[in-house]
Amino acid sequence: MPSSPSVRAPAVVLLAVLPGALLPAPAAQAASRTVQGGRLDWGIRSSFQSYVTGPVAQGSWSLTGGAATVGGSQFRFHSATGSYDPGSGAFRAGFSGGVHFVGHRQADGGHELDLTISRPTVRIESGTGTLYADMAGKERGSGRVTTSSQVPLATLGLSGIDMRGGSTPVSLVGVPATLTPQGASAFAGYYAAGTPLDPVSLSVDTNAPAAAKTTKSPQPSPSPSATRKKESAARVEDAAVDWGVRRTFREYVTGSVGRGRWALSGGAQDGGAVFRFPQGKGTYDAGSEKLEAVFAGAVRFTAADGLDLRLAGLTARVSSGTGTLLADVTRGGATEKAVPLVTFAAGGLAPEDGLAVLTEAPATLTAEGAKAFGSLYRAGTEMDPVSLAVALDAKAELPALPDLGTGADPSDAPATHSAGTPAARPAAAESGSRTPLAVGGGAAIAAAVAAVLYAARRRRARNT
Repeated sequence: MPSSPSVRAPAVVLLAVLPGALLPAPAAQAASRTVQGGRLDWGIRSSFQSYVTGPVAQGSWSLTGGAATVGGSQFRFHSATGSYDPGSGAFRAGFSGGVHFVGHRQADGGHELDLTISRPTVRIESGTGTLYADMAGKERGSGRVTTSSQVPLATLGLSGIDMRGGSTPVSLVGVPATLTPQGASAFAGYYAAGTPLDPVSLSVDTNAPAAAKTTKSPQPSPSPSATRKKESAARVEDAAVDWGVRRTFREYVTGSVGRGRWALSGGAQDGGAVFRFPQGKGTYDAGSEKLEAVFAGAVRFTAADGLDLRLAGLTARVSSGTGTLLADVTRGGATEKAVPLVTFAAGGLAPEDGLAVLTEAPATLTAEGAKAFGSLYRAGTEMDPVSLAVALDAKAELPALPDLGTGADPSDAPATHSAGTPAARPAAAESGSRTPLAVGGGAAIAAAVAAVLYAARRRRARNT
């Protein structure tokens, strides 16, 4: 049974300190805002992860519902929805995705440890914060399966944080979390109430209530013959390819070993577990399901060990039920064009209502791809699956990407990791004034304020 406490990082609110004359009056911010888009990063409990995958439990974990990983030990939940009241500071944000842990394999093929944590929700009201989640698992010892919706899993340490007066995005970094009695029960009895969990970080977008939408008169549907004509057209109106490269590769790059990052450019988008390369242009033969499409965007991976790998100009080729994903690969300052990175199963890429979709097709690394990755992986290695969406009609909508919001990545914020460091308090709050959560007032100002808070925390740590 795991017992080592996880390291507790101090709570940080990203603040933009603006001249007093520029601060909006509280009354002007009183209207409740909707939360639409954003992410929550949480490792649940790092020592529990180590226990599950270690020599005792000999288990594993898997991601569900589009959840992803960031760094070496955090899970990223996406597509926040909820509400925020700048006047009272009341805040609610629910996120999508989950994590499934299994361990202690049994003779019948099942597992004694079988726990799923999904759909985390953060609620803050009157200075009190709670993290809820859907929980499903086996009781320790009895093996009885229990399923509970939105269990109050952890209390959040919000000392010194004033949630009132914020704009958008709203970001919290490194908020301490403590297991509740209900959470201890839902956690299959592996930990007692009061056990420290990993700190929680989040960043969400908020929008003013939208005006009522006018209802458009329904348009007549095209005739079947017109639809067939569109679907047989050779030109691709729009397309996107979603590919995460390889989960363990991303974890290596951003984890404690690689100590690196990835950067997207040219319109590429981060969906947490995948990168989306959009604006696909090319040709598609609906009869033979043959595709040739080039996509916009690039991703560049860098790490402390000298890794510098850029993938751009992604191209998808599909023929006879087999697909190949190619890219222009830049490594060590040299670029090689149209390198076939992975092959994937592409049967069934048939159009329906002007849209042809292929979802999470298993992908395998090619010999050329293995070379592009500096022989980190052998040819034939399983890579992340490939998803394709090809619009043959200008009105067809591509599948939505998980919404991570537009704010700064909470995992990039400076933080100390010394156990016992008191939670950081906003500088203005220490003098009794109310400090807004105006995280969206300019990157340069926010970065400067974050640096000031970081220095203040270091001074406090030295004096503790």
